[in-house]
Amino acid sequence: MQIAEMIDLKPIKTIMVSFWLEIAMPTTLTLKNIPDALYGRLKETAEAHRRSLNSEVIVCLESILLPQKISVDERLARARQIRQTLASVAFSAHDIEQFRGEGRP
Repeated sequence: MQIAEMIDLKPIKTIMVSFWLEIAMPTTLTLKNIPDALYGRLKETAEAHRRSLNSEVIVCLESILLPQKISVDERLARARQIRQTLASVAFSAHDIEQFRGEGRP
C-alpha cells in the first residue's frame, strides 16, 4: 500500500502552462485544483489533436481570449467552397441516417 492510500490523499492535478508574450518573454502559469472532468477532457482533446497537454491548454486559451475575426467575405467564400465540394456528392436519406449513427453507442 502506498503512503497516499494510507492517509487517503487524492492527487492534485496541476498544469503548468508557458505563454509567449508579444515581447517574446516566456511566462509560466500554474493551474491548481483542476476539476477531474475538465482535466480528463483536456487530456482527451490533447491526444486527439496530437498535442502536449501544455500546448492544448495554450490553444484553448488563445481561441477564447485571442479569437481571430473572420470577415464576412471570407466566411462567405469558405461557405461557397464547401458547397462546391459537396455538390459533387449526393447523399440519400438512408446515408445521412447511417452517418448519424456511426460512432454512437
